[in-house]
Amino acid sequence: MQATHHQRMSSVDTAWLRMDGPGHAMMIVGVAITAAPVAPRAFRRMLAERLLCYPRFRHKAVADPLGASWVEDENFDLDRHCEVIALPEPAGQPGLERLVAELASTPLDPRRPRWQMHLVERYGTGSAWIIRVHHCYADGIAMIRVLLSMTEQDPAPALAAGQRGRRAARPAASGAEPPRTGWAGRAMQPAGDLLEQVVVEGIRLLEGGVHQAFHPDRAANLLRRTGNALGEFTRLVTLPDDPPTPLRGPLSGQKVAAWGLPIPLDEVRTIARALGCTVNDVLMATVAGALGSYLRGQGSDTQGLVLRATVPVNLRSADEAPALGNRFGLVYVDLPVGVANPIERLHQARDALLAIKRSEQPPLSLAVLSLLGMAPAGLQAPAIELFSRKSSAVVSNVPGPQSPLQVCGRPIREMYFWVPQSGSVGVGISLLSYAGRACFGVIADRARVPEPRLLAERIGREFENLLLAVTVGMLASRPPAAST
Repeated sequence: MQATHHQRMSSVDTAWLRMDGPGHAMMIVGVAITAAPVAPRAFRRMLAERLLCYPRFRHKAVADPLGASWVEDENFDLDRHCEVIALPEPAGQPGLERLVAELASTPLDPRRPRWQMHLVERYGTGSAWIIRVHHCYADGIAMIRVLLSMTEQDPAPALAAGQRGRRAARPAASGAEPPRTGWAGRAMQPAGDLLEQVVVEGIRLLEGGVHQAFHPDRAANLLRRTGNALGEFTRLVTLPDDPPTPLRGPLSGQKVAAWGLPIPLDEVRTIARALGCTVNDVLMATVAGALGSYLRGQGSDTQGLVLRATVPVNLRSADEAPALGNRFGLVYVDLPVGVANPIERLHQARDALLAIKRSEQPPLSLAVLSLLGMAPAGLQAPAIELFSRKSSAVVSNVPGPQSPLQVCGRPIREMYFWVPQSGSVGVGISLLSYAGRACFGVIADRARVPEPRLLAERIGREFENLLLAVTVGMLASRPPAAST
């Protein structure tokens, strides 16, 4: 009898595993809508061939007093993770949104690998499929790579050739892992490896101290970066709680979800070029405008109001090999929700994002999550609550494929995803660029935002207001035509 394969989980992934609570199930939820129906048998075959080439999806996440481990599910059955669902007729967007909300409110079974696929065989002219994956398995950037491997366009559906068999490539239980260098890479190591690393780092520090004495420029740079990180950490800990609004407070644990019409990325780029900012600046300013409009619609006074959003920042290098797991930092971004003028709001959002780019917040937050994953589990919840009170929403922007994809030979028309929130944060807004459009999804706790469609619709409306203001401004700045 062959022994069950088991591997220690990285401390960062352990921290995400521990974040599950009564108000939040820490899972990424996504939906893809196809233009033509997908046959259930073909969909299941695709999962067996293209998803299970990642060995991690055959492994359970098992917590223990010292952290957590990836443990192979010896009784793995794909049929337990692939469900065919029929929506009541007519199967329109409201029905699919309700299904997404119901699934986002339902925790994944900890006795099995924590992921599921739900195929709605008939939706509109085609099908829709919903994916649920616990955040400890992968972050948004990693899940985009998984998505690409599930489509016909990907030239290498299996990242590691020859790993399709159940017993193949056992050491790669966490997926294809790149070499990890630097402190950020070491934060991704299992806890046992990190303990060994402490001893090694101690020796390196002693050797490095002598080396730095003969290289004062390097020593000065190291001291400067250390001072910046310590100063940033002190600033984050002492940052006041975000102002009270309906977006934050006690949670019910019941999720509601919605999405609006996608925004053409060409129009976003036109605004960015005209005002000398980035695409991300435009999208974040649009979200700020939508939140402000929503709050005013709920009777809140937003005059001069600035709310913070928790925004994930990818920390993978451009040449890093794709891998599952979590490798991103978190930053607090000021959202000028109280600024009614869309162009002024964009300028303020751009300034806030520029300030963040110069900060040490992203790597610092990853280090904090790594430490929480190594600390006793009881210390994590108070720390997460402390930091969650400093923002009012989670806003995630993930670059997706810019060419149309197909799954099982059927074109994917739209894609949306939703990220979890933690602590007392009750709303999340996710942006996914796909095939030349920015797709917005809103997920919220029912106690905080009962009708997320009101917020989702405002995103498109606020972008139109910004586009109109820029267009009018450009026309007004043109010199008058010469008279003949």
